[in-house]
Amino acid sequence: MASNIAKVNKRFLCPGPQPNGIQAAPDGLWVIDQVDHKVYKLDYETGETLFAAQTDTVHSSGITLGDGCLWIASTYELKIAKLELATGRTIAKYDSPGTGITAPREGIADARTTGSHGLEWKDGKLYVASPPSQMVHVMNPDTWEEEHQFRTPGFRNHGIAWGPDDRLWVADTSAGTVSLLDTKDGRVYDVIRVAAPDEVHGLTAHQGVLWYCDAHTRDIGTLKLED
Repeated sequence: MASNIAKVNKRFLCPGPQPNGIQAAPDGLWVIDQVDHKVYKLDYETGETLFAAQTDTVHSSGITLGDGCLWIASTYELKIAKLELATGRTIAKYDSPGTGITAPREGIADARTTGSHGLEWKDGKLYVASPPSQMVHVMNPDTWEEEHQFRTPGFRNHGIAWGPDDRLWVADTSAGTVSLLDTKDGRVYDVIRVAAPDEVHGLTAHQGVLWYCDAHTRDIGTLKLED
C-alpha cells in the first residue's frame, strides 16, 4: 500500500457559504452547499457560476449525477433526493441508508441522528457514503434496495470519487485521508494524506485529477501528489 502527501491547489471559492459536496461533469463542476442549500454548476477554469438553483434539501452533504438527474444527500432530513437536472426541482426522496449517530457522538445526550454524505453513480447503481454506519452502501435506484455494502477506514467518511481499476476514493474528513478502496470488500490500495488545516468534504474526479471542496473555507481545488 502506498502512502502519499497531497499538495492542495486551491483554485477558487464556492459562491455558497459552505460547499459540502462536489461532482464533476464534462461541462462543469456541480456543487451543493449545506447552508443555502443551493446547487451550483461552476466553470473549471474560472469558478464562474454557469447555473444555480435552490433545492429543498437540508444540510446537504453529497451530490452526483445519474439517470439524467441530480442526486443530493439531504443529511439532516435523512433522505436522498432525486432532482431535475435543468431546474433543481425535487422528483422524489428516498430514505438514507446507514442512518444513525456517528461514533464520536455516541453516548452524548443531544447527539443527532444523521444520514448520508458522499454520493457516486456507476453502472446504474448509487454509491452512498454514510458516516454513522462507516460504510458505503450500494443502492438500486429503481427499487431502493441495498445490493451491497463495504466498510471504509476511519470514522467520518465523506466525499467519494471513482479512481483507477473501478476502485473508489473515499475521504475521511477527521483523519485527513483519502483512501482508494476495492468496492467488493473495502480493501485499501492507496492512501493520500491531506494536511491540516485543509479538509476534504466533497470529492470528485475529472480527467484523472481529484477535485475537492472544503465547507469550512469555501475552497474548491485539486489534490496533487507530491513528487
